[in-house]
Amino acid sequence: MPATEPIRSKSALRSMSTYFKLRGQFRNNAIIVVGAHTALRISDLLALRWTDVYDLSRGEFRKRFTIREGKTKKMRMVTLHPKAVEALALLYSHRREDSDFIFASNRRDGRPISRIQAWRIVHTAVEKLHITGTIACHSLRKTFGYHAAVEESMSPVLLMEIYNHSSFEVTKRYLGLRQEELDGAYLGVNLF
Repeated sequence: MPATEPIRSKSALRSMSTYFKLRGQFRNNAIIVVGAHTALRISDLLALRWTDVYDLSRGEFRKRFTIREGKTKKMRMVTLHPKAVEALALLYSHRREDSDFIFASNRRDGRPISRIQAWRIVHTAVEKLHITGTIACHSLRKTFGYHAAVEESMSPVLLMEIYNHSSFEVTKRYLGLRQEELDGAYLGVNLF
């Protein structure tokens, strides 16, 4: 099975979000937007509860939240990007009252959707929008790092910390950089 790739095109990522918003599928839109902006593994994303991201006593979304990653068992502080908050706010206004989970299933008594269902959501958008590449749920996690590295020139040390990786070698594999992008880095630096 080939490794998943990041979604390299921001317009493709926006199209995926729009695809679901136009259909009134706000949960699916939030999976795309929050998944890409938080770089969480899909299992950690699906385990999020409203109390993780929303302060009920203040009636507002938190700026950041802490989770214990399921795979590594490490604690991680996640900062919510304004676009992620926007997608969550839209979903919150249409949320299922019987579930504490953000990404609640319509069929599972308030429990979160399954990883398989999350894959179906991503796969549906990719197929309908004719997005090329090996794109799956893990692509959302990789997309954050790819754009942070290529377009924002984020420090590799910061990316390693965000991903909670034990080495930069692991982080480099996540970035999915192509030779053309590496060439651009060489050619883009004017020293004289």
